[in-house]
Amino acid sequence: MENLEPLEIVNGQITGLVKGLIALIPNLIAAVILLILTALVAWGISALVTRILRKSNARPSLRDAVGKLVKIVVWALGLLVAATILFPNLTPTKMIAGLGIGSIAIGLAFKDIFENFLAGFLILLRKPMRIGDDIECESVSGRVEHISIRDTFIRKRSGELVLLPNSYLFKNPVKVLTDEPLRRIEITVGVAYDEDVDQARDVITKAMEGIPSDKSDKPVQVFAKEFNSSSIDFMVRWWTESAPIDEHKSRDKAIASIKRALDDAGIEIPFPYRTLTFKEPLPLSGSSSAQDA
Repeated sequence: MENLEPLEIVNGQITGLVKGLIALIPNLIAAVILLILTALVAWGISALVTRILRKSNARPSLRDAVGKLVKIVVWALGLLVAATILFPNLTPTKMIAGLGIGSIAIGLAFKDIFENFLAGFLILLRKPMRIGDDIECESVSGRVEHISIRDTFIRKRSGELVLLPNSYLFKNPVKVLTDEPLRRIEITVGVAYDEDVDQARDVITKAMEGIPSDKSDKPVQVFAKEFNSSSIDFMVRWWTESAPIDEHKSRDKAIASIKRALDDAGIEIPFPYRTLTFKEPLPLSGSSSAQDA
């Protein structure tokens, strides 16, 4: 009989476990039904919110982000209620207390993820940066292709795709090059000191005729800027389309036109001059042989 006691204990435990599982079947069915309802509610509310945002002309990326956030909130509430149904002893107070303790560890472990998540929403709420804009942020520049909750996809002008964490874009200054249809370009042109400043200004101004964009009603500006080491520098400014390729094309036309006009007018564009001084006179090569002769 003593040998049968362990078997009876195991048998009793298994029997109690089976009875407990059978007793949980109604709760399990209720929890599953609740999860199905949660899925339907999450889908319905997300679709409704997305439809409302679409009517308000919100960005597609923002609509997707808000829809995902709504689903996460609904699912979190549904799982919380399902857990209390499945395990009656697990009250909401105990779960919230457990989440409060665990949230510290979760927050430390997923700090970067949460930071990028919040930064992603703030970026999507910003009006200046849109899909298709050309931007510059620190050493990264290119066209914005997609903005997700965690990353922003930047297509560099050389073709590579860069995934920037949203927190990086949120913390650092971002220059949106295509925020306006037109952007001002500036170059520096130097002429020799022997040249007439007024004549050089007139030649440069005439050379820039037709270079600015047809959409711009702002005149070309040419100013004498500074006395440089080898030249008098002029600052030349004009407006053209804001896309980088339009900037390159306009800059190319301007430089070629100014160079051609200055050459035709006989105005020198000087090379850098260097004047070297020595503490003591330098002997000239061959001077001793010349004196001997």
